[in-house]
Amino acid sequence: MTASLRQSPVHFNVQPLASESREGWNVVLEYKGETAAPRIIDLSHRNRWDVQDGKLNRLKPWGRKIPEAFGQCSYERGLLINRMNRTQAACWHLAGDPLERPEQTAFTNITDGQMMVALIGREAFAIMEKAVALDFEASPFEPPRLYQAPVFHVPAQVVHLGVDNGRDVILIACSRGYGHTMTEALLHAGAEWGLHPAGEKAFSACVEKMFPG
Repeated sequence: MTASLRQSPVHFNVQPLASESREGWNVVLEYKGETAAPRIIDLSHRNRWDVQDGKLNRLKPWGRKIPEAFGQCSYERGLLINRMNRTQAACWHLAGDPLERPEQTAFTNITDGQMMVALIGREAFAIMEKAVALDFEASPFEPPRLYQAPVFHVPAQVVHLGVDNGRDVILIACSRGYGHTMTEALLHAGAEWGLHPAGEKAFSACVEKMFPG
C-alpha cells in the first residue's frame, strides 16, 4: 500500500539540496545557495496540538507543565508549550522523534490545518516590524515568549524562541490557507536584507545551541 502524502502549504521556488520523507511529508533539510543572511524555514510538518480545557493547569502534556501566565512559553526536550489564555495552550513539537498521540479529548492535532515558518537572523525583528504592529520588547517574559496578533492582517501566533549567536529565532503559525501568501509577503519584507529559504537543518542547529541537552 502506498503511504499517503501530506502537502506543505509553504512552497519555495528553490532547488532542494537534501530532503527526506517523514510521516508522509517531504521535508527539505537543505536548499542550494543557503548563506548566513536571514533565512526563512518551513516547519509546517512539525506536529502541533491545540489544547483546551476548563482546568488547563491540571494537564501535563507529555509530562511537561503548562506555563501559568498568558504569553509565557516553555521549551523542554523538543516540545514548546505556549500559554494562550485561561483555557487554551498550544503544543509545538520542534525537535526529536515523533511523540505519542495524546488520548485526552482536550488535545486536537492541528498540524495539517496550519502553516508554520521560522525566521532566523540578526534582522528578524526588523523584518517582523513590516509585518505586525508589535513591540517585541514589551513582553515581561524572557524567550521563549508568545505574541498573539495579526501578521499581515492574518490572525497568528508569533513566538520569539530565543537568540543564537546574535541571531533571533522567530516562529510564525497561522491558518494553512494563508501559507503561500504569508510566505511571499515575508520574503518581500525581508528582501532588502537578503531573506532566503533554508532547510530544517538550519533551524535544528539553532535549537541545539539555544537549548543544549
